[in-house]
Amino acid sequence: MNRLISQLTLKLIKMHKMKRTTLFLLLLFVLTSPVIAQHYSNSPKNPPTYRPSGESKDTVRLTDVREKLVQLALQNPTYEVVDRQVNKSLFELKKAKGSWLSPLMATGNVNEFSINQDPNVPNFYPRYNFSVTVPLDLFSVKKNDVKIARENVLIAEAEKNQRYRQIRAEVLTAYEDYLMYKEMLDIQARLTQDQQTTLKTREKDFEDGLINAEEYNKYYATYSEQKGKLVEAVRNLNTAKIALESMIGIPLEQALGTK
Repeated sequence: MNRLISQLTLKLIKMHKMKRTTLFLLLLFVLTSPVIAQHYSNSPKNPPTYRPSGESKDTVRLTDVREKLVQLALQNPTYEVVDRQVNKSLFELKKAKGSWLSPLMATGNVNEFSINQDPNVPNFYPRYNFSVTVPLDLFSVKKNDVKIARENVLIAEAEKNQRYRQIRAEVLTAYEDYLMYKEMLDIQARLTQDQQTTLKTREKDFEDGLINAEEYNKYYATYSEQKGKLVEAVRNLNTAKIALESMIGIPLEQALGTK
């Protein structure tokens, strides 16, 4: 009896502990629910798009411009030739596949007396004959012709890919040259402008007798040298622009969207 009472007591204690644990968890959930709801309500609905730290909008725009120049250059007739060469090789492959019966030859011979028999004319044998000529190397030759045509297709596609890479490299290099010469022209233009300002100041000093003719000539020679470099910079920029426009086929201002 005592043992039964002790077992019931232990069960009541365990149930009491379970109820306390359940109440504690329920209270913890009620207290933390507003915090969780506030966290999700403050979260942005449309999070900002991830952009690498080293990539700016100008970099993306420059990349788009370069790809646009490459696509324009791919319309160049030189690239069209390799593109049509691929089409030509595909047609040759179809031709090779469909020429299995071309070596076969069928001949027949029927004489007049075989059709219109005359009892006064002796018979000529054979009265008619047919023949079919089948080359012994028919299957091997045609099989190899198809293989050759397929290899020509692969060669044409490889040449097309190589030409694409070559055009891409040439266009991007030409555009980099253009950007370089444009920056060099800006730098040289500022240097020439500064030297011109200095020359005007020294010219006034020469008129006022503050410097002699020899010193003035030095400033004039320096200005002339900078001006000559400016003319060369303009020429280099124009040459790079002409080379790039010959690749893309349209004015550069139109390609860049500045015109």
